[in-house]
Amino acid sequence: MTAPRDPRRLPGPAGPPRGDGRPRQGTPRRSGDPRPAPRRPGGPARPGNAGNAAPPLRLGSPRPRLRLISLGLTLIMLVFVVRLLQVQAVDAGAYAAKANVNRYIPVTLAAERGSITDRHGVDLATTVDAYDITAAPDLLTPKTARIDDAPRQAAALLAPILGEEQAELERKLTANPKSQYVVLARQQSPRVWKQIKDLKNALDGAAAKGKGVNVLAGVNREAHSKRVYPNGNLAAGVLGFVDAEGHGAAGVERELNKQLAGKDGKRVYAQSGGRQVPTGDVKEQPAVPGSDVELTIDRDIQWAAQSAISEQVKASKADSGYVVVQDTRTGEILALANAPGFDPNDISGANADALGNAALSDAYEPGSVSKLMSMAAVLEEGAATWDTHVVVPNRLPRADRAFADDIDHPTWYLTLNGVLAKSSNIGTILATEQLGKNQKQADRILYSYLRKFGIGSYTGLGFPGETRGILAKPEDWSASQQYTIPFGQGLSLNAVQAASVYSTIANGGERVQPSLVRGTQGSGDRFSAAPHPKRTRVVSEKTAKTLTSMLESVIDDQQGTGTKAKIPGYRVAGKTGTSNRVDPKTGRYHGYTASFAGFAPADQPRVTVYCAVQNPTKGSYFGGQVCGPVFKRVMEFSLKTLQVAPSGKRAARLPVSYSPGR
Repeated sequence: MTAPRDPRRLPGPAGPPRGDGRPRQGTPRRSGDPRPAPRRPGGPARPGNAGNAAPPLRLGSPRPRLRLISLGLTLIMLVFVVRLLQVQAVDAGAYAAKANVNRYIPVTLAAERGSITDRHGVDLATTVDAYDITAAPDLLTPKTARIDDAPRQAAALLAPILGEEQAELERKLTANPKSQYVVLARQQSPRVWKQIKDLKNALDGAAAKGKGVNVLAGVNREAHSKRVYPNGNLAAGVLGFVDAEGHGAAGVERELNKQLAGKDGKRVYAQSGGRQVPTGDVKEQPAVPGSDVELTIDRDIQWAAQSAISEQVKASKADSGYVVVQDTRTGEILALANAPGFDPNDISGANADALGNAALSDAYEPGSVSKLMSMAAVLEEGAATWDTHVVVPNRLPRADRAFADDIDHPTWYLTLNGVLAKSSNIGTILATEQLGKNQKQADRILYSYLRKFGIGSYTGLGFPGETRGILAKPEDWSASQQYTIPFGQGLSLNAVQAASVYSTIANGGERVQPSLVRGTQGSGDRFSAAPHPKRTRVVSEKTAKTLTSMLESVIDDQQGTGTKAKIPGYRVAGKTGTSNRVDPKTGRYHGYTASFAGFAPADQPRVTVYCAVQNPTKGSYFGGQVCGPVFKRVMEFSLKTLQVAPSGKRAARLPVSYSPGR
């Protein structure tokens, strides 16, 4: 019996038998159906079955790939976010500063250095415009200039204008042909640049007409300032000089560098590609010019002093010399001259030993000009009077030696005035021995007066390189120093200290601290005077007046040692000095120091002049012969320049000697 047909099943052939032996039901293939027949499970397709094909490829799930890409993008974005936070939040200030450094260019605006003038406003040091002449060697190569010898032609044209050797200029232009910058000459005047500029214009015109090449096309200039000393070597030791950077290197230029230099300004501008942005921000802090400095120096008196000492040093074939001129009433230095000197406009040609100010830096034994301090102590202490009799033998045994005067002589019978007039070493020793009950006490009293006069202390000028001299304490004096210090050996000082001693007596016994600066004046400011100098009473007016009369005997009396310092119409008080000189190279005595100190008019003192010459080797070496004429010449000029009236009456002559037994 046949089973009924399932009405839902389409008629068709039965499929291959199943594994269980039952026939497999399947859907019959339609004619033209492109799908391949299904493969039998468990084995390859039958070889003869051409209608069967491989099963379709199935794509993997896209989700893992999308997750991986998303994770990568997330990490990248996280890096960017972190970096942005660092740049914009954490390090924002630092990056902004770096950006400004690259965008904004700072330029220093140099302050104009103040001038230095004499007491009348005459320029001694000033600043003028100057230029550094530069060139671009890369514009002079054969390829660029289109000629083979452009550097040589340029050097030949510039050498006479710049005052340089042609070979040296050519070397600079050819040393680095690829360079765009080389300095040919520094600190040139505007006139020099104008000559070069005119020559460049002429070459440009010729080149435009096809006549040659402008070999100076790459030559340019950089504006600078230049320190100029209009009077050459006048007062060079006082003024000093500036270094290549424009800073004070010696003298007043160094001492007052801060006031003279002023304060540099600053200009900041926006740039792009190395050029200023025309519409960019510009910030400018103007430079503050330096203050002008007015010295106490009188240019004319300085010239007279410098001329006189230079001629004497040359005539005596001496190592050096100095002259100090001081106003006795105010302590102001009117002249401070040194020989040899130097020209601060050309330091390269100067002798290194002459670049300082020897009148302040040299420490030397003063000799007999120091006897004035010993006499001041004797008179002030009441140990003797001007007319005290002093018996002066030819030799005086003391300590480990026998002391002598500068000449052999029979026994002299001198007043204390005569001891100073004849400059007796022995008489000075005998007088200062009366200062105390014993030698140690006398030494202490003399030491105290030397200190009051300023020996062993700085002058107060504050000058670079100044020495305060050497004055040992009395307990450290050797056996011989106890007797040599009273006449000026065994202690040392500088020339300004020596001048100040005589100004103290001229000023009635009151020491006025020396000064070199009258005041300063800034740009647009009123003149600011220097502080008043310190005043110290050293001896009484009575003692000072007596000492003045005694110093006049040195000049007026025929037995005095300073007769060459007489000045017609004026009373002069002064003292000669001749001392053994310590050679700074060997540390031993060699040669002499000749000196002369004094003031005038003696009745109404106005000017002190001190002169010293180191190691005169031609002619006399005595102070009266070497420095007396210098003193006279400088003093005469100073009195006339300051219009000081002649003395009203003649001096009362004090006796120099006495007759024994009377």
